[in-house]
Amino acid sequence: MNICIIGGGNLGHVCAGFLAAQPGTTVTMLSGRPAEWGETIAVADPDGCTLHGRLAAVSNDAATLVPRADLVLLCLPGFALPETLRRIAPYLAESTAVGSVVSSTGFFFFADELLPPATPLFGFQRVPFIARTTRYGHSADLKGYKPQLHLATRHAAQPETLRATLETLFRTPVGLLGSWYEAALTNSNPLLHPARLYDLWHNWHEGETTPRPPLFYEEWTDAAARLYIGMDEEFQQLLRRLGVAPSAVPPVTDYYDSPTPAALAAKLRAIPAFKGIEAPVRNVAPAGTPPRYAPDFGSRYFTEDFPYGLRFVCETAARHNVSTPLLDRVYRWGTACLAR
Repeated sequence: MNICIIGGGNLGHVCAGFLAAQPGTTVTMLSGRPAEWGETIAVADPDGCTLHGRLAAVSNDAATLVPRADLVLLCLPGFALPETLRRIAPYLAESTAVGSVVSSTGFFFFADELLPPATPLFGFQRVPFIARTTRYGHSADLKGYKPQLHLATRHAAQPETLRATLETLFRTPVGLLGSWYEAALTNSNPLLHPARLYDLWHNWHEGETTPRPPLFYEEWTDAAARLYIGMDEEFQQLLRRLGVAPSAVPPVTDYYDSPTPAALAAKLRAIPAFKGIEAPVRNVAPAGTPPRYAPDFGSRYFTEDFPYGLRFVCETAARHNVSTPLLDRVYRWGTACLAR
């Protein structure tokens, strides 16, 4: 199995080292910084094991790596997907499957538009690992395994074979989703983050500052939870129109076991992994004066979750004539913030 990995972030490092350490695999890395990669990637996992994956090649030339690949695995943020797909499209063999470690940032939509029509596509509903780079091009920490992975496919002649292959490669049970929409559309970050951002700053005006950054989760409000639940109710209407099984993407009130906005806000404020996470802000105070903070509209909360997350929910709803006034209002606001 010849695997070409594209993307040198946290997940790219862990996937490269982990998959290269599996028997019978040949892993190459397509990177814009090939000189900074070593021949071997060391991946330390939470069980105290360290995997050493040897890379067969690292290059910034798609023409040398992609034609040999059986699988191309994208470990990229949404904004990098269109350019990358255009770049690899001329070199894909008909049988080469192209997939993404996370599918809710536009992967299936962009791939349908930019890759040859018969290209087998696959995408995970959730990332396969919790990952962190420790030394670029050389080592990473695999901080957590998932008990099960869920996979969506499109245009795959043998989806069960692809599922079984990925189950073997990732050494984790993999289940096939009933619809690619179950991976491409989500009520997680693309709704969660915009709801909180809107609650924080939809009435913000130029020049308004705060003496400290707001805490994104620990100060989550009932109003933000009410908005999130309302956005999700519209999202669930869209899933029903698309024929997605009701249990495939549970409502947020079920997922968080929080039937009311107050209960949901309390649950989000109390999640240990969310402690200390600040809202995206920047210090705008003059040098030598106490800090004053304003929203950072250039942060990934804005640049990722609006144009490469919520956008696809709203556009899909419009194509299928599903009314989504709350989702549309928040999306329009976020888009306007990006233009500031």
